[in-house]
Amino acid sequence: MKNIVVFGASGQLGQCIKAVAAEKQITTLIFPPEEDANILNTAGLEKIFDQYKPGWVINCAAYTAVDKAEDEFEIAEKVNKTGAENLARLCDINGAVLIHISTDFVFKGDVAHPLKEDDTANPISVYGKTKLDGELAVARALKEYFIIRTGWLYSEFANNFVKTMLKLGAERDELRIIADQVGTPTYAIDLAGFILMIISGDSKAYGTYHYSNEGVTSWFDFARAIFDISGTEVKAIPVRTDEYVTKATRPAYSVMDKSKSKQTFNIEIPYWRDSLVNCIGKLQK
Repeated sequence: MKNIVVFGASGQLGQCIKAVAAEKQITTLIFPPEEDANILNTAGLEKIFDQYKPGWVINCAAYTAVDKAEDEFEIAEKVNKTGAENLARLCDINGAVLIHISTDFVFKGDVAHPLKEDDTANPISVYGKTKLDGELAVARALKEYFIIRTGWLYSEFANNFVKTMLKLGAERDELRIIADQVGTPTYAIDLAGFILMIISGDSKAYGTYHYSNEGVTSWFDFARAIFDISGTEVKAIPVRTDEYVTKATRPAYSVMDKSKSKQTFNIEIPYWRDSLVNCIGKLQK
């Protein structure tokens, strides 16, 4: 198998890719140190491409501070657009295939049907806009790419909603959780497996794909499932979005249609609660 270079290796998805690769005994993955793999440093990127000559590049690097991005458009745009553009340009020059991770935040979230890849992207936050700009930059620069949109990512690694709920649930008697934003949780280990499956199959079905776990839930019901599965005793109180003010506006509905991914790659995607059981089981060991 050709070398696979992962950018953003210290983040949640990067760590999950590393864990899945170790389990599957894939030895061609390369995780350059963060200080050498800044996607805004073109000279440094060129050295990495020259050294490892990747056949595949996975871009997990992103500016993901959704609320902070409202005040930091310039840096968010640099990381999410210019960084993606830098990698795409070098992939084009070096004949590598780019797998670029994007988000359900590229959608406005004002529909009530699962969102397909070709549905109109109309982001309502700086984060969503800059991630869409990154997608467009990749598509302009390359013919051989996979853009994978995901959302509600969690795992046993890094900071995420599941670990936050477990921590707060152990510290407090009650928690107020938004109940009118609907989507699907994604276990990052499952997403990592999907990414590595695309690479191992050496697929040429290039384009944009959606991946999350199966099913639909709200943040409130997601939290209730976390507490039920973990045995955490805490009172969860449902609240509306307008009762919990944040700097950035979130999509009210971001359930993604995965039909294209399932049909193209002939995969079954786990139900979100089943994957949550797996994750919490690992966290409680």
